[in-house]
Amino acid sequence: MKKLKRCAILVGGGPAPGINSVIRAATIKLRNEGVSVVGIIDGFEHLIKSDISQTMEMEKADVAHIHFEGGSVLRTSRANPTKSDEGLTNTLQSLKRLKVDALITIGGDDTCFSAIQLDKKSGGKIQFVHVPKTIDNDLDLPYGIRTFGFTTAGHFGSQITRSIIADAKSTSRWYFITAMGRKAGHLALGIGKSTGATLTIIPEEFGQSKEISVQHIVDIIIGSFIKRIASNREYGVVILAEGLAERLSPYELKKMGKIEYDEHGHIRLAEIDLSGMLKDEVKKGLVEFGIKATIVDKDIGYELRSVEPTPFDVEYTMDLGYAAAVYLLEGKSADMISIQDGKSIPISFAKALDPETGRTKVRMVDIGTRSYEVALEYMIRLKKEDFTDDKQLVWLAKAAGKTPKEFKKRFGYLVGIGG
Repeated sequence: MKKLKRCAILVGGGPAPGINSVIRAATIKLRNEGVSVVGIIDGFEHLIKSDISQTMEMEKADVAHIHFEGGSVLRTSRANPTKSDEGLTNTLQSLKRLKVDALITIGGDDTCFSAIQLDKKSGGKIQFVHVPKTIDNDLDLPYGIRTFGFTTAGHFGSQITRSIIADAKSTSRWYFITAMGRKAGHLALGIGKSTGATLTIIPEEFGQSKEISVQHIVDIIIGSFIKRIASNREYGVVILAEGLAERLSPYELKKMGKIEYDEHGHIRLAEIDLSGMLKDEVKKGLVEFGIKATIVDKDIGYELRSVEPTPFDVEYTMDLGYAAAVYLLEGKSADMISIQDGKSIPISFAKALDPETGRTKVRMVDIGTRSYEVALEYMIRLKKEDFTDDKQLVWLAKAAGKTPKEFKKRFGYLVGIGG
């Protein structure tokens, strides 16, 4: 087995709490074993351009205390070496010029895909290992295994939301909060569930493939308004997963303005004013029921990406960084690192790919679990029993200024009941 002499580390995608702890743990372990470590600045951005000047030699003293810090000491970017064969070739040649035997990539599904393609093209000449990072929790790890940064982001997102709930109650307002998460609703659901938000809406509840109509989302929210008013509570907080925007029809997306895409071809969901658009549409829809409300729209996400990691994420990322270093020292390659039941379990790059799309798999919220059932139970939204219990139906119809028959005809479709 060829002895590992020099290892590079880079970060791709958006920041996530715990990045620096991975860098620290991997660097110290490798240095302890006599391996030199080079940090690559700005992810793949400069390597793609054959520029190897943006690097830093990393000693143990350089990383001793960085695990407490948010952000990334190596910075990060969404530069995509897989966009062209030239990009892949330049990146590999840059790594060779840096005289590295191995590369640790820290990132989400796109960075993982880049590592997979580089591994294929290198023909085994360089070792690759990926450390899964994203506050979205959407990498295809085994059920119950979270991506690092998700716990910290959920914690601070919940703190922000708790304050907003207090404001909503104090001022009799409604807040529509869009939470980051890309395609998946993990972060939105976690924040909504932990804070007892009035309602959380995620794309997974509409099925995996079909388009979502704005009217459907609006009616779910209006149903929540009506239930709250019937209970003499004229305030609430709605958590919206940003991935809802990606599932809207092209026509409805166009109404929200110019759509921008990142280097990996994903819609820049953070640039879409989902909560603002829904605020306007809900206000229009409430007129039908004679309901007036003050609604405030807000996005949370960027506030969560670079906060200081919680103790859980510091410990978790130390384990991941150490495991990545040991994995390379053992001469292995082409796996993603996971920690399961306290043990380091590599997941092969091959298993990380979706055979249909050829891209890395995305883990969505499983709405068939008890965890989602619990979240749903405590949301204030129209449910099947609201239409099958005559007393409940009369109570809600009265709050909406409708007859029970009219109410069932208007909203029954939300729970699979015809008018």
